[in-house]
Amino acid sequence: MRRLSWFGQILSQVFLIIVGLYVMVPIWGILRLAFDGSLIARPTEFRFFPKEFSLEPLISVLDQPYQSVHFTTLLTNSLVVSIGAALFAIILGASLAYAFARFRFPGRKPGLFVLLLTAVIPPIAFATPLYIVLSILKIRTSLLGLTIVYTVFALSFCIWNMRAAFQSIPRDLEEAAYLDGAGNLTTFWYVTLPLALPSIGIAALISFLMAYSEFAIGWLFVDKAQNVTLSMAIYAMVQTGNAQPWSILGSLVLVMSIPVIIVFLIFQRTLLDRMMFGSLDS
Repeated sequence: MRRLSWFGQILSQVFLIIVGLYVMVPIWGILRLAFDGSLIARPTEFRFFPKEFSLEPLISVLDQPYQSVHFTTLLTNSLVVSIGAALFAIILGASLAYAFARFRFPGRKPGLFVLLLTAVIPPIAFATPLYIVLSILKIRTSLLGLTIVYTVFALSFCIWNMRAAFQSIPRDLEEAAYLDGAGNLTTFWYVTLPLALPSIGIAALISFLMAYSEFAIGWLFVDKAQNVTLSMAIYAMVQTGNAQPWSILGSLVLVMSIPVIIVFLIFQRTLLDRMMFGSLDS
């Protein structure tokens, strides 16, 4: 591999520093907001450190950050919706992805094209039909209805991602299971599915993050404060402008990011190792 010259190394280091600052400065800004007790509205000046360090915004967020709704209710709603959407997308997507990867049937290619098309269409395009269907089923304003909405948004990505994983698994392994007397379902459950776990895990994480951070479409379906999620509460705070200190907003953003950080810390090593070295050796 060709080594960079000293000038090229300097340019690459400067570029990496700029990228690092682009990532870290907003995070530092959120931390500074979260612990600044001097704010009475939105910040009017740039500061690297809080003018008056205080834990009061964080404490108030852990009580009732949005109207009369407790933080535990907002967190529970977010986790129920995002985890439920990830599970539904994985369960439905795995079966569809395996069918598209292994079987040949009429309409297979048009079906794949339609799935790809739905992945690039803006989610707002699905709002009206989903609104009508969920209203007919009388679950539009419930957390179940919101979970179904986010499942629909994540399903196309999950199918395409897991289809590629199933296609990369050698057919010889499945044929060996068939020779031992296993059926299609047994082979899928005990042979194919374990080997595709890294891609399934990535699809689950993406589905979780999509549902956990989405707020715009959710407002079309939720009309009760008790069903509001954390991301919706943050959006509501931004819309109110100077109605409350932005330290409250920063604290809520900080607390909301903790579950995501925990998920990545738990699964990052396993996912990266299995993606880099494969799962056939296990």
